[in-house]
Amino acid sequence: MTNPAVLTSLSDIEPLAEYELQLKQIMQLEPTQVSQAEKSQRLLTVLNFLHQHHQQHCQHYQNICVVNQQQQPAASLEALPFLAVRLFKQLELLSIESEQVFKVLQSSGTTSQTAARVFLDKDTSSRQSKTLVNILQRTIGKQRLPMLIIDSPNIVKDPKFSARAAGIQGLAFFGRDHRYALDDNMQPNWPVIEEFVSKYAEQPVLIFGFTFMLWAYFIQVLQQQNKQLNLLQAIVLHSGGWKKLEEQKVDNVTFKAQIKHIIGSTKVHNFYGMAEQVGTIFVECSQGHLHAPLLADVIVRNPYDMSVCDIGQQGIIQVLSALPTSYPGFSLLTEDMGRITTIDTCPCGQKGKTIAIDGRLPQTEVRGCSDTQSGAVT
Repeated sequence: MTNPAVLTSLSDIEPLAEYELQLKQIMQLEPTQVSQAEKSQRLLTVLNFLHQHHQQHCQHYQNICVVNQQQQPAASLEALPFLAVRLFKQLELLSIESEQVFKVLQSSGTTSQTAARVFLDKDTSSRQSKTLVNILQRTIGKQRLPMLIIDSPNIVKDPKFSARAAGIQGLAFFGRDHRYALDDNMQPNWPVIEEFVSKYAEQPVLIFGFTFMLWAYFIQVLQQQNKQLNLLQAIVLHSGGWKKLEEQKVDNVTFKAQIKHIIGSTKVHNFYGMAEQVGTIFVECSQGHLHAPLLADVIVRNPYDMSVCDIGQQGIIQVLSALPTSYPGFSLLTEDMGRITTIDTCPCGQKGKTIAIDGRLPQTEVRGCSDTQSGAVT
């Protein structure tokens, strides 16, 4: 069991270096042994540093804190200021000089919507990549597996670095011998699929697709054509909104049952994340719960008065991430509705909070990686 007494305090001397030390200390912990109370204590120190850091380096963030009288360090995670995630569509929120921008992530959106823009420097991008590796290796292991991507290769060739392309490229790191299952017309590329299955049917493989696209462009099409892949050892990762699937009366149980029937795999893991907080994803465990990782947390707020909801009470999801120093995205109020489902009591053994995502806020436009492909199979 870890000892909260060994926490390193952040001082005014080389604060970024001490911030990095804090992150390193947290990442060395074993998630199954870190209680929510200890995690909250550790994260609060880091997030208060980010709160001060972004006030000093981002004028927009400083103005918001001044108007809301939230300049001082918070006494708890729940007391931290938060930004509405849609502000990234309306403002250029960055805490670095323009010449330090290494990459700009752009959230997916329809032609009528303004896309969110997230500005990364090399340090933030590296921090996010390393954290993503640490999280996913706990689910898929350290060995890179042959990878089937349920999308078209054109998506990563687009000069606009969309969240969908970023998601694919980020996950591609965990695979090898990458194959794209869909052609340029978003139809199954049968020669590619059949070659992949023939080559790797007897060993573990990694399959990744955004939730709706995996269902509409792959699982449903294979079902309609009475095809099965027989990839019994596949690990299937998927992410994205369930809105369109819910309209088709497809829930998580149905989704997994169909994947087992068509692909043969029982290892299916959803994960929750967003372009505005790349790296700190919430991965579904064997018990079907989405877990907040070590360097992130979640709060659910009542949509009418922003008070903190109790376990099981539905509200708006607020996500916290200890990673971003190049932009003020460490505390964001999303446009997703959900619930805290457990705290330190998930049957899988991992402590901390788990969440369930219930859908989008009413009258909120669809955004996200998997809902942006038009002309879906229904």
